[in-house]
Amino acid sequence: MNKPNLRDMKREATANALADAAFELALEKGLDGFVVEDIVQRAGYSRRTFANHYSCKEEAVATAAFIFKGADEVTDWINGLTEDLSPLDSLYQLMKLQLTAEHIGKLSQLVSLAKQSPTLEPYILSALHRLLITAQDTISKLSRGRYPKQYTHLLVGAVYGAMLPMLDGSLNVLLPGQSEAEAPEAVTFDHYLDTMFGYLRNGF
Repeated sequence: MNKPNLRDMKREATANALADAAFELALEKGLDGFVVEDIVQRAGYSRRTFANHYSCKEEAVATAAFIFKGADEVTDWINGLTEDLSPLDSLYQLMKLQLTAEHIGKLSQLVSLAKQSPTLEPYILSALHRLLITAQDTISKLSRGRYPKQYTHLLVGAVYGAMLPMLDGSLNVLLPGQSEAEAPEAVTFDHYLDTMFGYLRNGF
């Protein structure tokens, strides 16, 4: 995986700061309780800078929940691989690295915000699509052409699709950071993840 140059890193840091500010404001005030001017003031940038990164506050809010701050850890894991893993095993390890308590918590908060403000939904789908493409590219590279592209696309789509009902509460899963008192009959996140991958390995 190629390391980004300094200019790209600065651009990404600016975009992330704006997105984080938008997300914080959405949690504090609701989506209708703030405007772009509030975002740029909190993040310390101009409206023009905001416009260089996002089309509207909804896009910034949605992007914040999909920001993954453990990219270096993933890169180190990939660089340290000494054997060829199957796409399924590669994806399992990738999910374990990505889905930290902080990351899942933000995704769950975003789903809650979208229930109150449906205008967020298309931007969530767009951000999820970008995340899917990144995962598909990563798994395809790790597969080194040993598997057809259709297989990796189907696999990644199935796994990320299974995350949505967990986040929106359709499935009773105890998310990292939640106490058992909040969901006494819920299965743990690790159990859910292992069950899902068990189905993919062994059939339904």
